[in-house]
Amino acid sequence: MDFDDLDIAAQSSLQGLKKEIQAADPATLRLLMTEARTFNAWQDKTVTVETLEQVYQIMKMGPTSANCCPARLVFLTSKGAKERLQPALKPNNVDKTMSAPVTAIIAHDIAFWQHAERMFPQNPAVQLAFKDNPAGAETAAFRNGSLQGAYFIIAARAVGLDCGPMSGFDNAMVDEEFFAETMFRSNFLCNIGYGDSSKTFKRLPRLDFDVACQVL
Repeated sequence: MDFDDLDIAAQSSLQGLKKEIQAADPATLRLLMTEARTFNAWQDKTVTVETLEQVYQIMKMGPTSANCCPARLVFLTSKGAKERLQPALKPNNVDKTMSAPVTAIIAHDIAFWQHAERMFPQNPAVQLAFKDNPAGAETAAFRNGSLQGAYFIIAARAVGLDCGPMSGFDNAMVDEEFFAETMFRSNFLCNIGYGDSSKTFKRLPRLDFDVACQVL
């Protein structure tokens, strides 16, 4: 296997990181996962565009297959933008969404392969093969876009935001309203902002390791 100068520099940087940080500290794990919660109510506090960009800059670094990076995000911050979304929402999701500082439409580009030359320059044919395989492209875009949606939630929490991800909406209506004449497809919605902790509910249970996992 041949490595160029950029590869060697990346290896050196990673080795330095691993020496400096072996694992996330307990407080970080609490913030990101173990004590983080889904929020349905929000403080009256603005989320800036700079903060949204910060979230994206973190999120985009998560791994995807052949670096396909199919996720596409639309941030709804204005009343007018939210009103375009409202007809697609299930009734129990209207109030929490209309009151959220930002609603992100987490979508994916099923024509992600159009960026192959830039995103996977060492072997763009890996992505370009999906050009003539639309079913495979849709599967790959959905799978990797879902991964990136999870990275989005973790990144948002990492910069101090709270999240309320949900799937209670009509995807076809959202695609028609926001993605007509594109190759983008909506996956899920995620309300983000600074949550009102006084309106959270008790945590629901999670499956135990021996129920959800196998070690073979």
